[in-house]
Amino acid sequence: MRAFHITGESRPGPFLVTVDHASNRVPPDVAGGDLGIAPEDMARHIAWDVGALGLALELGRLLDSPVIGSDFSRLVIDANRGEDDPTLVMRLYDGTIIPANAKVTQAEVERRLETLYRPYHAALARLAEGRVILAIHSFTPALRGRAPRPWHIGVLYAQADPRFSRPLIDRLSAEPDLCIGENEPYAGALPGDSIDRHALAHGRHNTLIELRNDLISDAAGQALWAARLAPHLQAVLETL
Repeated sequence: MRAFHITGESRPGPFLVTVDHASNRVPPDVAGGDLGIAPEDMARHIAWDVGALGLALELGRLLDSPVIGSDFSRLVIDANRGEDDPTLVMRLYDGTIIPANAKVTQAEVERRLETLYRPYHAALARLAEGRVILAIHSFTPALRGRAPRPWHIGVLYAQADPRFSRPLIDRLSAEPDLCIGENEPYAGALPGDSIDRHALAHGRHNTLIELRNDLISDAAGQALWAARLAPHLQAVLETL
């Protein structure tokens, strides 16, 4: 069973580019490959981070660094949550009920952990040694019934370790056409999440970048934003 994919494993660059929500795939042994929601919902941000993998792959190329992405939907099990997080397997997300998860058993959660979540994190841990963790995510322009989100980019970090993210925010904020969210649209510290597990716990430099997904929904947008971000990432690294 595929749990992850790695691109450029032998690249010598200083970053590890990670995509916890790279895919909306439902493995065939999870509810027969169908969580019971409509295809248009499986294409939405609730099932994966739209455009994040393409952006990450282009960043990996520009930074000459490896890229690892999950190969299962966040609705199957969320790779960016701790194993004891109550939102590890979502039953309701942005107005959509997930039928296959409504009465999921603890035994099934454990099976998904063992076959998908843990192999992904084991591979990530192996690649992370000696590298800056660059986590790539995307966010929807507006949650259902909520106000539009104004940011082009969110830079998320834990207050315990702003070393990489704060200078990155300063650099991006100097570009007059960008609206930068500091720990927006979400807070940057979640106990047990990927950054906590693979960066904070080991003292590794890190940052989490959220791109608004309408900006990176196609290859052209992904290439454009990777080209804008890569020089800033390299410049920040040179100051550390």
